[in-house]
Amino acid sequence: MLLEVSAIETFYGASQALFGVDLRVDDGEVVALMGRNGMGKTTTIRSICRLNPPRAGAVRFGGRDLAGMRAFRVARLGVGLVPEGRRCFPNLTVEENLVAAARPGKWTLARVEELFPRLAERRGQFASTLSGGEQQMLAIGRALMTNPRLLILDEATEGLAPVIRHDIWASIRALKEEGQSILVVDKTMAELLPVADRCTIIEKGRTVWDGLPRDLSEDIRDRYLGV
Repeated sequence: MLLEVSAIETFYGASQALFGVDLRVDDGEVVALMGRNGMGKTTTIRSICRLNPPRAGAVRFGGRDLAGMRAFRVARLGVGLVPEGRRCFPNLTVEENLVAAARPGKWTLARVEELFPRLAERRGQFASTLSGGEQQMLAIGRALMTNPRLLILDEATEGLAPVIRHDIWASIRALKEEGQSILVVDKTMAELLPVADRCTIIEKGRTVWDGLPRDLSEDIRDRYLGV
């Protein structure tokens, strides 16, 4: 097992956000982390990455307990995060954004530009001049340049135009075919479920369901994912 999250409880100050989240990602697996807005998906990701460490429970990555570890060390272990809102460096060029955190491995500048040809076309442009979809491609490419064992995508296609969403999902499918382990959050189930090997649903800071996409019944969708 690559990632194992066991009964984590996470707080923002005195306010508790997670009350016992369980989650796992195996090598080469794509797991969809699902739930309505405000149910704890981003907090779970922040807990895994040690950006907001849990006060109880455990997170293990590659068999290693992450307790007490700084966020940058978790990244060096092989966790590549594409955060919600993308957060590219606006005053750096596309190329500078990509190489800033690069680590040795199969993902090079040339390979990222092969996956996202638009980035090759805009290599010398500042990130601030890119469209939202191009910035999302850049954020994914930047994470891949760290050559992660696990790629985490928080709100992979939120707010993007349909044609850009299509390109992003095509890249995720390509990564899956290469055996990349992925934890992905997204609301577009029509595109998310076909690429997912397994789904985990969070409700009010707790894991309430885990299973195969084909077992995600209409009743479960209505109960935990409906508006």
